[in-house]
Amino acid sequence: MPDPKPGKNLNPKRVPIRERDPATRRVAFEEAILAYTREEAIAEAQRCIQCGKPWCMESCPIGQDPRTYLRLIAAGDFAAAREIVLRDNPLASCLSRVCYRYCERTCPVGKKGDPIAVRQVKRAALEFGGAAGPYATGGPVEGQRVAVVGGGPSGLMAAWVLGQRGYPVTVFESTDRLGGLMTGTIPAYRLQDDVFVEDIRRFEGLPVKFEFSRAFPADITVDGLLERYDAVFLGTGTHKVKMLGVPGEDLDGVLPALAFLKEAKRGERSSVRPRVVVIGGGDVAIDAARSALRLGAQEVTILYRRSREEMPADDDEIREAEQEGVAFAFLVAPKRFVGTRRLEGVDVQPMVLGPPDESGRRRPVPADASPVLVPCDTALVAVSQEADLSGFPADLGVRTNKEGVLEADPKTGATAREGVYAGGGASVAHAMAAGKRAALAIDAYLSEKRESLAKVPG
Repeated sequence: MPDPKPGKNLNPKRVPIRERDPATRRVAFEEAILAYTREEAIAEAQRCIQCGKPWCMESCPIGQDPRTYLRLIAAGDFAAAREIVLRDNPLASCLSRVCYRYCERTCPVGKKGDPIAVRQVKRAALEFGGAAGPYATGGPVEGQRVAVVGGGPSGLMAAWVLGQRGYPVTVFESTDRLGGLMTGTIPAYRLQDDVFVEDIRRFEGLPVKFEFSRAFPADITVDGLLERYDAVFLGTGTHKVKMLGVPGEDLDGVLPALAFLKEAKRGERSSVRPRVVVIGGGDVAIDAARSALRLGAQEVTILYRRSREEMPADDDEIREAEQEGVAFAFLVAPKRFVGTRRLEGVDVQPMVLGPPDESGRRRPVPADASPVLVPCDTALVAVSQEADLSGFPADLGVRTNKEGVLEADPKTGATAREGVYAGGGASVAHAMAAGKRAALAIDAYLSEKRESLAKVPG
């Protein structure tokens, strides 16, 4: 075993994270990444050098404290580590599987070798720390209620923060399940349903209730909510998909990857045609490609208009997809879908990389070459998605940012209307961060109203 004092010597080599065999996992939706054992988690935590400045904490969108729980796990105290994890994170079990590991990107150990496997160790804290009881409220707040629109990560985070402060919160969810795109589209090989159930059970001690199949703005409106609630948070997610706008997009066999993933996750899709192409380079594209394999596709190819280096998907996800047999075609852009009523192929234009665009990545431009036909039966489009603002009152002044995320005041989530807040994020952690910012602002707003009323002579 390594020295029990974390940080005494820098160990550049990470404790390996075990995975299921690619040939086995590609045909089933079983969890692909396996948990650390207790001993592996301790050994990995002992690699942490306990920086004087907690870079990991500063880079975490929701302000988790990995330095402290790594120190506790290094000493074998999983129960105390679990409490630190759950202190700041109501969706800790889920994030221990699907977080983009912002903390690991800034880990100084990564400059000399592998960064600490923080996400994997967080999971160990929850699995070996013993059962955690429900969250508790600090005492009820009388006479003030909050409505949360959207039961995804931002809405759940807002409800959690406010519920702990004693506010009665009602979460209005448009579907029959909580979790938003996290639980609705992330495949089971990454996130099993029972993991989310484990997180949501801890809400039982809070004054938070959920109402399902209540869509915004069809069933509930901002004006209607403000008649019954003292503040409103809008966290409706990024469910509006963008298509390519090229000829043939209406052919049978061309569909949004997000819709495909929703159908697969709900068990509404049990098969797929033999030859599948996925268009896009993000995590939705990778999820769609790997899910297509598990649903029986014989060939799956991801078409991406930039190079491998510019691909925004998680590197580990790309590696795992390659291991499972997903093919990649880089520097190609769809020009048109081909077929008679039913998709038969896609014409792709070869591309070259030009100067960087506003994202910092080199802009793809058409090469001096003729289009190439890629035969396929199904095309899953995963180029972009954004928040749907069609039902939002204009006087709120909300917008979508360059990532398609719902945005109001960047510091507080406040909209132009008093008592109404909004926000979201391009990842689970960033969506939760938006919910947290808004909840703290709502608490400050409602506290000020209570103080003002208390000063009014009786």
